[in-house]
Amino acid sequence: MTRADLDKQPGEVRRMFDAVAKRYDVTNDVLSLGQDRRWRREVIKAVDPKPGEIVLDLAAGTGTSSQPFLDAGAEVVPTDFSIGMLQVGKEAKPHLPFTAGDGTRLPYRDGTFDAVTISFGLRNIVDPEAGLRELRRVTRPGGRIVVCEFSHPTWKPFRTVYVEYLMKALPPVARAVSSSPDAYVYLAESIRAWPDQAGLAAMLSSAGWQTPTWTNLSGGIVALHHATA
Repeated sequence: MTRADLDKQPGEVRRMFDAVAKRYDVTNDVLSLGQDRRWRREVIKAVDPKPGEIVLDLAAGTGTSSQPFLDAGAEVVPTDFSIGMLQVGKEAKPHLPFTAGDGTRLPYRDGTFDAVTISFGLRNIVDPEAGLRELRRVTRPGGRIVVCEFSHPTWKPFRTVYVEYLMKALPPVARAVSSSPDAYVYLAESIRAWPDQAGLAAMLSSAGWQTPTWTNLSGGIVALHHATA
């Protein structure tokens, strides 16, 4: 099975990401018109990693989002539940300590990390709020979280165009460049069903994170949520 349903059965979602792993980074670059690179840079700025800090990069996939933390002098632990993604990442970046882990049952002790981050992966966790509570558990007191996730465009006319792109244009483009295009139908549906900026901030608060705020990127297509433990 390469397409998961919105009830997000973990095994289906895992197999879907295993199937898209080989061309995942290239496909994302094409579908986002290159904006994904800018979004990753904004995540690094928001986390602001310091030399010697330990950062958890959850839903790290092939490690593209993890390398900049290492470049900044921090220790980074790329973690993902897709073995296919981890295998592709390890081939390209053997120096990174890729770790298999379920976002609702992380294999780390309480208070391990100075900062935790998850980009475009929270909505794929079977219980996103449970995932946020688990991230809170493994973060030291006073540590920080940055969630980079698709959100709701702030300008209503553009929002309509954006939803049309997701549901009509994205699948054909994915068929041209992805190793498993049907998976991107699920991804489009999951983006459309995801809470807006205020909704995710409320979810962070409910999971125990303090003073959540957000920054809109690309007109609200993506939002960066920040909070502290």
